[in-house]
Amino acid sequence: MLPPSGLDRIDATNIFPQDFMRGEIEDIPQVSEVEVVRHFTRLSRLNYSVDGGFYPLGSCTMKYNPKVNEEAAKLSGFTSSHPYQPQELSQGNLQLMYELQEMLGEISGLPYVTLQPAAGAHGEMAGMMMIRACHEARGNARSKVLIPDTAHGTNPATSALCGYHVIPVKSNERGVIDAGEIERLMDEEVAALMLTNPNTLGLFEENILEVANVVHNKGGLIYCDGANMNALMGIARPGDMGVDVLHINLHKTFSTPHGGGGPGSGPVCVTEELAPYLPFPLAEEKEGLYNLNHNRPDSIGKIKSFYGNFGILVRAYAYIKSMGGEGLERVSKTALVNANYIKERLRHHFDIPYDRPCMHECVLSDKKQTPYSVKTLDIAKRLIDYGFHPPTIYFPLVVQGAIMIEPTETEPRRAIDNFCDAMIGIANEARENPEILKMAPQNVNFRRLDEVKAARSPKLRWSKEG
Repeated sequence: MLPPSGLDRIDATNIFPQDFMRGEIEDIPQVSEVEVVRHFTRLSRLNYSVDGGFYPLGSCTMKYNPKVNEEAAKLSGFTSSHPYQPQELSQGNLQLMYELQEMLGEISGLPYVTLQPAAGAHGEMAGMMMIRACHEARGNARSKVLIPDTAHGTNPATSALCGYHVIPVKSNERGVIDAGEIERLMDEEVAALMLTNPNTLGLFEENILEVANVVHNKGGLIYCDGANMNALMGIARPGDMGVDVLHINLHKTFSTPHGGGGPGSGPVCVTEELAPYLPFPLAEEKEGLYNLNHNRPDSIGKIKSFYGNFGILVRAYAYIKSMGGEGLERVSKTALVNANYIKERLRHHFDIPYDRPCMHECVLSDKKQTPYSVKTLDIAKRLIDYGFHPPTIYFPLVVQGAIMIEPTETEPRRAIDNFCDAMIGIANEARENPEILKMAPQNVNFRRLDEVKAARSPKLRWSKEG
């Protein structure tokens, strides 16, 4: 309900249910402007951001976002356009979408691309829906999906959401899937193998070609979670490895904003066989003009209002254009060097469950600290006192007490060395004074919270009781 004019006060009680209304605040303080400014400035400093420090979150790829991408997304031709305006007035937008499709197709080796999905998990769902549509068109709607124990955590949920029964696949002693194990599990009901490559141990699935042949020979398809494409760009293409469907996290690999709930973007790249099932519309070019093609009778349909998170597409386009092919290859190689550098610097202080060259991230464990009753959580909390955001912990689940570290390509040598020095200092503290880790963090406003209770019983509304 809107007021008849801007001068009329809106009566909130006529808009929101009374149960959602906050009561009057007693003794609300009267403060000056400078006190308000200082209060909110102080609050802002409690936040941790990639502009202020290193995010070593394994699997999440919290890299720095170049500001030139933000400047490109703010260009008035993009910000002033509207999805309902005629296509002849949106040629620049459509050209950007078309060229981004082409670039992602070239990078992935899978030339048919949709930009609609709003996140990686959304891209997963679109990909699995296309796999189902493909099997149904073949006359064989299959019921199972194979998922390795080193896949991303959203993969089993996505498969279940799409109506599939999930069959777990155990990794071998090298931390990768084995073609023999896939051969044993493959039958006429398996629709796809859904893997992550490189996997969540930070290891390249070295048997991918043999595994893909096994799956394809039994009529199955290969879905690859492409969230870790920042380890492969310019070096290897999933499409050349036998992958049929791949989603790419633009908000990770292609350096667009990540965190805070979005907006994200998870384009999906597929083979020619799966191309008819891509969501509509697709950006196309004909005789120098660009348009959105809605005439796709075999499509799984529209999966996102309008055409995806367009502002994120602009940022990814700017990133790819500014880097170029050689730059993207350098990104991947730098990410690999940084991760292996961290692993080598920390090898004498932390356990390395799979002691072999890693890709873009390395996984350690707390095995060397447990004799002193120090666990991974204690290490993570102590890092906060050293001024670092903790890495991903207790994931992947195949490693007990996992510490998952991804430096990305954007961190300078000094920042990585400072992080390693902090980790080595914590390892020494674990031997000499383990209690200091148990009490961490100490240099913060809030210390150890009940994170499980906070997640299961969040307080989403204000109350006097707090």
